[in-house]
Amino acid sequence: MGKRQISELETSELVITFLISDIASIPMQNSSQPLVSGLIPIAVLVCLEIVMSILMMKNSKFRRLTCGSSVLVINDGKLNQKELQKMRMSIDDLYGQLRQMNVFSIEDVAFAVMETNGKLSVLKKSEKQPPDASTLGITVPETTLDFVVITDGEINDFSLSLCKLNRDWLDGILQGKNINIDEIFIMTANKDKKFNIIKKEK
Repeated sequence: MGKRQISELETSELVITFLISDIASIPMQNSSQPLVSGLIPIAVLVCLEIVMSILMMKNSKFRRLTCGSSVLVINDGKLNQKELQKMRMSIDDLYGQLRQMNVFSIEDVAFAVMETNGKLSVLKKSEKQPPDASTLGITVPETTLDFVVITDGEINDFSLSLCKLNRDWLDGILQGKNINIDEIFIMTANKDKKFNIIKKEK
């Protein structure tokens, strides 16, 4: 199921999660039951979930059959009342989800799609969207992501490689600052070789 949260799971995945927890509790509660009696059905369910995930990736019809499809709730600023009735979704529920998307007027919405996981995706009308740098004709510097290269005195070589840096650069920085690695609580760095050091509290 990957790193998705409970709210992002499909219906079939959520059902299998509950089934696994129920089956796992049987040999725990009843000591006379062998452990294998719980492990075998759990393994079968896990295999079924993997097979279903592969089928859903390969076959769009099977995915629509098991997970359903997205529904266009608002189309070009017009509310689709029939689809709301099919989903048994009230206006209060719709407005509640719109408010969670920082939309407080349905007139500001150009398109709204109800996804298969029950969340609402909203695209505001052009005049209601905040301007960005390209709209204003402004050139902004490229943003870079900071990675934690030292945590509690331990070097993270993987984070250094993501920054395209190495230990030689790190040693040079620490020597220039006259800081011992054991004194560092957190050190972050990015591809532009900008860094930030937070020392441990004494």
